[in-house]
Amino acid sequence: MLELAAAIPPLTYITLMGAALLLYITPGADMMFTLASGLRGGARSGIAAAAGIGFGVMGHVLIAAAGLAVLLVTYPIAYDVLRYAGAAYLLWLAWHSWTDTTDPARRHGRGDTWRALRRGFLTNILNPKVGLFVLAFLPQFADPTIGPIWQQILLLGTLLALGELAAYCLLGAFAGFLASRLTRASRRLNKAAALVFGGLALRLALD
Repeated sequence: MLELAAAIPPLTYITLMGAALLLYITPGADMMFTLASGLRGGARSGIAAAAGIGFGVMGHVLIAAAGLAVLLVTYPIAYDVLRYAGAAYLLWLAWHSWTDTTDPARRHGRGDTWRALRRGFLTNILNPKVGLFVLAFLPQFADPTIGPIWQQILLLGTLLALGELAAYCLLGAFAGFLASRLTRASRRLNKAAALVFGGLALRLALD
């Protein structure tokens, strides 16, 4: 794999990460989820949600490298099942946030951090659009004359996931910083997070 990494032209890495940077700063489902998690649970939750999303992206990369993502294109019903499962999960998160009355001072522990990581992973891995994007995006930077395409997708996809992790960890930490300054408005932040999760669910289900 190291030989393959060295064989890929530097311009390919620069182009890939340049395009990825534009994706990271473009408002989307992952960004909004990270912000909502940070606002609701603090910096740790925001960073954990970003890490979960990063694991989800890596999962999609592994699926694309194995060629399984093609099934989502070949069988529309598989795409719909995954899409509605993701929407249902987001609706559940919206309801949980809307009805949560937990003291914010007790919400920043290890349990909530693991919860945020798990939720970030599930919301990403259950979004078939991410899988299709990875399948369409990464092969554009692969060159069959350099080595196996699946290995290049795995390598470039890892960089994509790491870049997302770094960008959204900063975003989640910033949202958590704001939340710590707005402790008195914690219930309102819960409602705002619920609206974000609900909006993401509707967007995923209707697109």
